[in-house]
Amino acid sequence: MSTPDADPDAADAGRRRFFREFAGELIHGAAGVIGAAQALQHASAEAASAILDPSSVAATARPEIAAPTGFRAAFREGPGVLPIVDQRQLPDRLEEFATRSAAEVSYAIKEMIIRGAPAIGQAAAIGLALTGNKNREARPYARRATLRGAANLLRNARPTAANLRWAVDRVMAAVDEVGDLSEDGNAIADAMRAEADAIVYEATDDHGRMATFGLAELLFPEDRPLRILTHCNTGPLACGQYGTALGVVQAAHHAGRSVHVWVDETRPYLQGARLTAWELAQAGVPHTVIPDVAAGHLMARGEVDAVLVGADRIVANGDTANKVGTYTLAVLAARHDVPFYVVAPISSIDLETPDGAAIPIEERPGSEVVTIRGVRIAPPDTEVRNPAFDVTPAELITGIVTEEGVVRAPFAEGLAEAVAAAAARWGPSRPPLAVAVSDEAPAATEVAR
Repeated sequence: MSTPDADPDAADAGRRRFFREFAGELIHGAAGVIGAAQALQHASAEAASAILDPSSVAATARPEIAAPTGFRAAFREGPGVLPIVDQRQLPDRLEEFATRSAAEVSYAIKEMIIRGAPAIGQAAAIGLALTGNKNREARPYARRATLRGAANLLRNARPTAANLRWAVDRVMAAVDEVGDLSEDGNAIADAMRAEADAIVYEATDDHGRMATFGLAELLFPEDRPLRILTHCNTGPLACGQYGTALGVVQAAHHAGRSVHVWVDETRPYLQGARLTAWELAQAGVPHTVIPDVAAGHLMARGEVDAVLVGADRIVANGDTANKVGTYTLAVLAARHDVPFYVVAPISSIDLETPDGAAIPIEERPGSEVVTIRGVRIAPPDTEVRNPAFDVTPAELITGIVTEEGVVRAPFAEGLAEAVAAAAARWGPSRPPLAVAVSDEAPAATEVAR
């Protein structure tokens, strides 16, 4: 079990600020004055530093921070730049990789500098807006070619994640609304920026709702901690704000509920051991890292109460693509009667794809399997197969936790209702919601049945 280096009282204060101030007073208050998009554009750097990482309040650029503490989102914003936490360096160093265009964000996504479906979608939207800003004075046909090329580059950076294409398509739809051959480059750039900011803003609200619904779903024993097993990384580093599966965990901890997290190391990239364990340590959440192959042993011994995972894509019938190894956990959970929940935003739902067989599965370089941080662990010239994701059939999923409630089988109907409910809640133009954060659960739609 880990013991965080940070003072527990400071961690508690950080959690209170994270869940209350960031999602409530700061963003909603600013939105009420100058609008959510502008509020995020001007306040995101301060919000990421002062709330997610209190130790960095006075810093505008931190190339390296020893022994990092506090919450950190995957990115923050500055004038003309999107500094991204280089997740390849964690947990040893907290470094930022500065991106100033869609091409640079695409590189960061491909190289796993930033990862996690919600986070890469948000970063892609901002990167595309940065490219739009650089092309304010370009000629219409040249600008259109540049923006379309940048959008395609981003869409193909990681093909499995639905959020990435969803976010890019939204920003490009804003371009089309102005007119992609308009002479007014300023109007196009401003529309792109506003849409990117709206995507980030909505995620802040949606992920908080999702954490609340997930917390309400959990059954806590009276005499011991609830033992949750999670896979890969699904916290703020992967999602931009609260997190998805890990957001539920942190909501439980913040609410004073006793939890213990089994953290799959998540081979081959070790997102669990490197990133999830780091985030849980910063939050003061009790946890233990385990080899991926130990999950079945723990379930057989009755030491796992629930499995919470994220998702890179959920298709129309409920089949779900997530980090490779998730399917194995779902099979084990079904065998041992352990509830298996997928926690993911509506932006991860792809109703146009009928089932999991049609999901494109990214194959990554074999070097990720046969080397660990440059150290070879297999003979030279060993052949490698490295699928980054696998597909969990819908029948193995207990429930899909979304910002509109918990969807259960039959998933096809419930997912369609959840997508419609999200669209209705935000409205056709997806305006920001000026609502206060309360301790009461948000109202669930009919999909939470």
